[in-house]
Amino acid sequence: MISRQLDNILAARLRDTPAVVLIGPRQVGKTTLAQKVAKQYGAAARYLDLERPGDLRRLEDADAYLRSQQGQLVIIDEIHRAPGLFPVLRGIIDERRRKKDRTGHFLLLGSASLDLQRQAGESLAGRVAYLELTPILAHELAAGKRPRRHVDDLWMRGGFPESLLATTDAASATWRQNFLRSYLERDVPMFAPRLPAQTVGRLWRMLASSQGALLNQSRLAASLDLSSPTVGRYIDLLSDLLLVRRLQPFSGNLGKRLVRAPKVYVRDSGLVHALLGLDTLDDLLAHPITGASWEGFVIENLIAAAGPRRIPLFFRTEKGAEVDLLFERGGKVEMVIEIKRSTAPTVSRGFHVACEDLAPAAAYVVHSGSESWPMAGGVQAITLVELLQRLENTA
Repeated sequence: MISRQLDNILAARLRDTPAVVLIGPRQVGKTTLAQKVAKQYGAAARYLDLERPGDLRRLEDADAYLRSQQGQLVIIDEIHRAPGLFPVLRGIIDERRRKKDRTGHFLLLGSASLDLQRQAGESLAGRVAYLELTPILAHELAAGKRPRRHVDDLWMRGGFPESLLATTDAASATWRQNFLRSYLERDVPMFAPRLPAQTVGRLWRMLASSQGALLNQSRLAASLDLSSPTVGRYIDLLSDLLLVRRLQPFSGNLGKRLVRAPKVYVRDSGLVHALLGLDTLDDLLAHPITGASWEGFVIENLIAAAGPRRIPLFFRTEKGAEVDLLFERGGKVEMVIEIKRSTAPTVSRGFHVACEDLAPAAAYVVHSGSESWPMAGGVQAITLVELLQRLENTA
């Protein structure tokens, strides 16, 4: 089993928070992580999967059942299937607080970010911590006990465990195609029954083909014969399911005209390639999406490792100064990052101009080679794994 960055963080949250909500897309490893936690707690843990009718029946009188689990860690998988549980949990948590009883906690697992946070936030405000489990990251793979795979394998196949660890490229591609189909046939109707899954699928493919482009809802709407607000709702759904990211632009007051539209990325690189029908690394390297796909892959890894106290943004002026990714922390630009699919990267004049405008504490160029070295102008060329480790150690 590959150790996840979130292992120790989850253990700490369970010690000091009455309820922890663990979110992440399907098949990313939430259940595996929860079962690992349950094993550590041994007899002091109860695991319920609300997709199993028997476990769902246990919660027909949820208040009575959950109160009977005093002193236990109760893990509830697929929590979005029982939104009525949240007020019950609030009552139990508040009662234990009044009695100064810190025994017993709840670990809640779900696949939809905004919807689940809204449901939990309405009832469990101040009583819950949120954690997101992402697909496997490059430095997690490098530190795993399995034979080390090259970062290119992770980029090509994506970070979903069954796709990444498939025995062949063909098996990995088949898994990802089935994953896409299951989301469109099952999850879209579940979370947004009024949205036609086929149209959502078309939009998903269009976003993959324009990976990392500025969001132009009007153009997408014209291509799909929909209104711009409707396209916005479709993108909201894919974002809520943690499949698409809107990366927001830097908006500080620099006295320059800045790009205001967000960039849009399909978050897992393996899904980008599946949506575009690219089954092997050779297919990918021969395709025009190569650079944009690598950029999105690196950005997702870095954001996941950076932690919640860093705000991810991009920077672009109308005159061409540009940074692929920057992190704000405490109101200041902590670092700026250029991303190159090259083992001998060069830095554009626009990046140096952006550094002059933003005055970051550090500037990096993440490349696809295996070494790091200093470049001109105080910029450092760095490998993805090394920067991930730096971010995690200072999160």
